[in-house]
Amino acid sequence: MANDTSSTIRTALITGASAGIGLEFARVFAERQFDVILVARREDKLNEIATEIKAQYGQLAHVIPADLSDPNAPEMIFEKVQEKGVTVDALVNNAGYAINDSFLDSDWQTHAQFIQVLNTSLVHLCHLFAKPMKDNQWGRIINLASVAAFSPQMKGSLYGAAKSFVLDFSQAIDLELRDHNVYCTALCPGFTYSEFHDVMGIQTMVDRLPRFLWMDAHTVAVEGYEAVMEGKPVYVNGIVNQGMTQVMSHLPLGIKQFIAKQQDKLS
Repeated sequence: MANDTSSTIRTALITGASAGIGLEFARVFAERQFDVILVARREDKLNEIATEIKAQYGQLAHVIPADLSDPNAPEMIFEKVQEKGVTVDALVNNAGYAINDSFLDSDWQTHAQFIQVLNTSLVHLCHLFAKPMKDNQWGRIINLASVAAFSPQMKGSLYGAAKSFVLDFSQAIDLELRDHNVYCTALCPGFTYSEFHDVMGIQTMVDRLPRFLWMDAHTVAVEGYEAVMEGKPVYVNGIVNQGMTQVMSHLPLGIKQFIAKQQDKLS
């Protein structure tokens, strides 16, 4: 499905746009003649990226600093977009992270903020921006899930559960919206070169993984863009990940539980 931008300049809003996959999504959309709205906590970094996008691609790049662990952030972002007089045609819910401690070793506030960022704010932003998309009869939404949504659970981790929610929720709203030319894709990358593992504090551990398991963030973003434009409700990045998720999807529960018990917690 073409992005239909020949006569209209469209705008994409990307959360977690200051680094990694989110930054690459900003570049991918700008290269394809979308103006972009960059959302993340680091305003100075966002301003640097906005300057780069304007210089390299000639597209407008708006900056909205926001902390999505704040329950008021989605409404604030929506209001800022309205103040700018901009229509959001594409939404990329990319912001996310993982908790490196076990469930009971982390306090409740840590878990509450995690769920707020990965699940609640994602749903809230979809709820705010999907209605105008429906009214305009054009929209594209990419929600970052993960191959972890298909995998046996990690001990004491909410990450797989949070990403499973994103996977299911994205398919549900795609079913509701696609008759209005609004597509939602649950994008499921695997190991991707980014700041993600540095933040988790497990970079040394994951560096020991075979190189064929890894993808670069730009390729993940390009594939995500193409998947949502083609109206794919779920897209798993990379042939290796596609094969693994197919196998994991068909494993009996007992085998999944056995595998889960053998794992050390990575996230």
